[in-house]
Amino acid sequence: MQDILAKLESMRAGARLGGGEKRIAGQHAKGKLTARERIDLFLDEGSFEEFDMFVEHRCIDFGMEGQKVPGDGVVTGHGTVNGRLVFVFSQDFTVFGGSLSEAHAEKICKIMDQALKVGAPVIGLNDSGGARIQEGVASLGGYAEVFQRNVDASGVIPQISLIMGPCAGGAVYSPAMTDFIFMVKDSSYMFVTGPDVVKTVTHEVVTAEELGGAITHSTKSGVADLAFENDVEALLQLRRFVDFLPSSNREKAPVRPCTDPLDRDDLSLDTLVPENPNKPYDMKELILKIVDEGDFFELQPEYAKNIIIGFGRVNGSTVGVVANQPMVLAGCLDIDSSKKAARFVRFCDAFEIPILTLVDVPGFMPGTSQEYNGIIKHGAKLLYAYAEATVPKVTVITRKAYGGAYDVMSSKHLRGDINYAWPTAEIAVMGSKGAVEIIFRADIGDAEKIEARTEEYRQKFANPFVAASRGYIDDVIMPHGTRRRVAKALSMLKNKQLQNPWRKHDNIPL
Repeated sequence: MQDILAKLESMRAGARLGGGEKRIAGQHAKGKLTARERIDLFLDEGSFEEFDMFVEHRCIDFGMEGQKVPGDGVVTGHGTVNGRLVFVFSQDFTVFGGSLSEAHAEKICKIMDQALKVGAPVIGLNDSGGARIQEGVASLGGYAEVFQRNVDASGVIPQISLIMGPCAGGAVYSPAMTDFIFMVKDSSYMFVTGPDVVKTVTHEVVTAEELGGAITHSTKSGVADLAFENDVEALLQLRRFVDFLPSSNREKAPVRPCTDPLDRDDLSLDTLVPENPNKPYDMKELILKIVDEGDFFELQPEYAKNIIIGFGRVNGSTVGVVANQPMVLAGCLDIDSSKKAARFVRFCDAFEIPILTLVDVPGFMPGTSQEYNGIIKHGAKLLYAYAEATVPKVTVITRKAYGGAYDVMSSKHLRGDINYAWPTAEIAVMGSKGAVEIIFRADIGDAEKIEARTEEYRQKFANPFVAASRGYIDDVIMPHGTRRRVAKALSMLKNKQLQNPWRKHDNIPL
């Protein structure tokens, strides 16, 4: 018996070494942690239960029968984050460059199947050279098996991808179908075709970092939600992020004890909106003063900065926040901001997370570039997302809410549950000056007349009271009491029940 136990321990030690000391040292030299070090840092200490430690590939071509490493380049299993169950796979770049084989894919699929059964998030730590070429179509089949499970799990359990090394070719499509993608600066990249292929086909000379690095995807493409400085920061922030999410669509997000008074007034908010309607202010200040203890986890902060999305808590419960940002493009909605917010709203709705919308929007971005690239279709995505959402929806209009953008931003007409406005709110078809120049086109040459008409229009329509008189606004509230009113609204709505008509699936304007 002792011999068997000793052999088992030896086999385990060999599996834990992955590609060996030399390759582990190479991983460290690049400033990267190993697959197992990443899992140890991410999960609660001692909670990891590993699956399939001894699985090996079955390839016998190109000399592969003599190159077998237990685990086959991916570490899989389950553990806890702050006591809550999660499933995790971590690709091991020290073993065949983390390349995906048939057996490697089967390991990932096994934990995804298990996670779906028990209702727990799946976290993928990606660090892979792509498909294992020696296995040919078998490795491609493995990718497709993973893709199918990504689709099956979508909206059922949270799926998060943390890109911690290369992720290229077909490998990018699994993270693309997960709910959130985080990347590490200078050591991770994602692209469908690499720099060499790009150079051959299009004659563009570009580095891997420029083509698909963390900065590129978190600022230009919007593929990544956040870019972190290094592996350690990424994993610690991922632990914090998971705390905001429910384990599945059958459960509520965890409630954290709240020591921040719900009736906390903040008098500084009474002067947040400038008297000059064209002067910007920082909407993040309002978010931080509404959520518990100023704790707000912003997503995609460097992409489509004219809209803010992220998670906070009110009275200890998670809330998704969507807010126009007057500091950027005056808070206009454009193609990128519409797509960014629509995807976030749909995630919140899928997982029963209430949505708080803070509105200061002068309209949709005008111009040929926006029209030619389909702002009509893309703007409709955000409208559609809000309209189909059945979770509690609380809206606060702080200043401008003009035209179709007023409708889109979780208005009462899209089944907004509680819609508040500050006294500074201007709810109208368009700005006063533009409206007057259309209505009184004949007087455009008379500056005094236009100015008088503009002031008359402003007095009549550039306020929240016309909308309030029709019941489109539930109350005009004092800015300093916003947290208290939002908290009461969310508390009232916590048992809300609303169902959309039965359908096989919807047909959102993609």
